[in-house]
Amino acid sequence: MNVGKSGYRVFSANSTAACTELGRKITEDVNTAIMELLVMAYALKTSCAKNIIGVIPYFPYSKQCKMRKRGSIVCKLLASMLAKAGLTHIITMDLHQKEIQGFFSFPVDNLRASPFLLQYIQEEASAMQCSGQAKTVVLPPPSSLLPECCSYSGGVPDYRNAIIVAKSPSAAKRAQSYAERLRLGLAVMHGEAQCSESDMADGRHSPPSVRNTTGHPGLELPWMMAKEKPPITVVGDVGGRIAIIVDDIVDDVEDFVAAAEILKERGAYKIYIMATHGLLSGDAPRLIEESAIDEVVVTNTVPHEVQKLQCPKIKTVDVSMILAEAIRRIHNGESMAYLFRNITVDD
Repeated sequence: MNVGKSGYRVFSANSTAACTELGRKITEDVNTAIMELLVMAYALKTSCAKNIIGVIPYFPYSKQCKMRKRGSIVCKLLASMLAKAGLTHIITMDLHQKEIQGFFSFPVDNLRASPFLLQYIQEEASAMQCSGQAKTVVLPPPSSLLPECCSYSGGVPDYRNAIIVAKSPSAAKRAQSYAERLRLGLAVMHGEAQCSESDMADGRHSPPSVRNTTGHPGLELPWMMAKEKPPITVVGDVGGRIAIIVDDIVDDVEDFVAAAEILKERGAYKIYIMATHGLLSGDAPRLIEESAIDEVVVTNTVPHEVQKLQCPKIKTVDVSMILAEAIRRIHNGESMAYLFRNITVDD
């Protein structure tokens, strides 16, 4: 492809029909998908492409964005690799931490899926009829204009009796944003499940905690006590309510299953999970099907058709509309501010 003279803008995406195979590899072998993206970007760079814009709805390794003890920050490494390969712009959605944008030396548009999920919660119909035929729904943000012939469906009946739940204090800001926009109450879960004696025999407490006496004999450092979380508690009244747990990623669902059981014990009669990225790895579909969770709603930033066949509780909201609009605006040189209207710092 001779792009040296024409100066094309190249959009490299993993969510279009032409890149279905790459999207499938993201869930199976993320490292292969990353390597293919780097090779593709570098090939375009050496072909003198003017701009190389990566459309990466789910940014891999986004959870590894902080240094734990003396470990590596893999997300920062990946950002450097993408820049070195030649990418000049990235369009992504709901980064695990907004501060990840600071890892990049080029612009990053971190789009939000919350308008689509909020629209799903607010719609009470169970089916969509458009021109007399049932079709797949593309749910728009609440502020968008809908065609008069279309009636869009959702899946949380009587949502006014719902309460937004954060399954950990770290997710409280996201849950608060949902609660304020829906004018609903907020509950926060804190603590962790207590382990039995058989679970404690896995070596996590060995060797015994003995103060390290190496170093200068006259140097006495203060001893840092280990943290110990209390049993799981719920701050807020969920009795007789619909509990909607919101998060950004649903991968290993053990925490969500445990949270659903606690909420059921506290009186919640329905449990919904709303998340942007549905990785649903391992036995997640089976665990969801056997749990007290009534429905798991995720977007299509990551392909999960196989998981939906294994568990009918998994529902999908299409967010391709906002990604397509971002591509169109960048290609035409229009402002991206419209896509971030009413987005606050805490969102």
